[in-house]
Amino acid sequence: MNGQSEQPEQEIDDQSVVEEVSDAEIEEVEPGDDTNEVVSELEEALAKAGENWDRYLRTAAELENVRKRATRDVENAHRFALERFSRELLAVRDSLEMGLAAADNASVESLLEGSEATLKILSVTMQQFGIEEHDPAGEPFDPEFHEAISMQPSDDVEPGSVAIVVQKGYSLNGRLLRPAMVIVAAE
Repeated sequence: MNGQSEQPEQEIDDQSVVEEVSDAEIEEVEPGDDTNEVVSELEEALAKAGENWDRYLRTAAELENVRKRATRDVENAHRFALERFSRELLAVRDSLEMGLAAADNASVESLLEGSEATLKILSVTMQQFGIEEHDPAGEPFDPEFHEAISMQPSDDVEPGSVAIVVQKGYSLNGRLLRPAMVIVAAE
């Protein structure tokens, strides 16, 4: 019981101390070493806050510059993405123009050779850039890679297979660019 009786006395003592100290009795602190310390700590904190604010502003500006640079790089990548491919296609165009210029006084064989050479240049250029040709003649019809334009009976291939390729299909790095237009063998 002594422990219980001591506890209320302690509470009373705390209350009496609080009652004794009132606002009127609080003395004003005169400027001294403690105040100068507080002022200097406050000035240091303000200086550090200023440094942090400057650091924040610089970081925000740098972030904005990075954002603008990234946007500009993406725009340039879109604008000039096909530059190398376009440069390679110019060789194909040049070959076609030379063939047309020579067509007036050329033989059929030389025109055929020129056309084959131009097609070879184009095929090499397409392979360099990951464009693959798909010729599905005789393969089973696959609607993911083939577009059937009609069906006709055929003795050469099994029913449901590609009998005639009207237009070849192409893919770019494994992604379908254009499905092959085909005629499917009927049953």
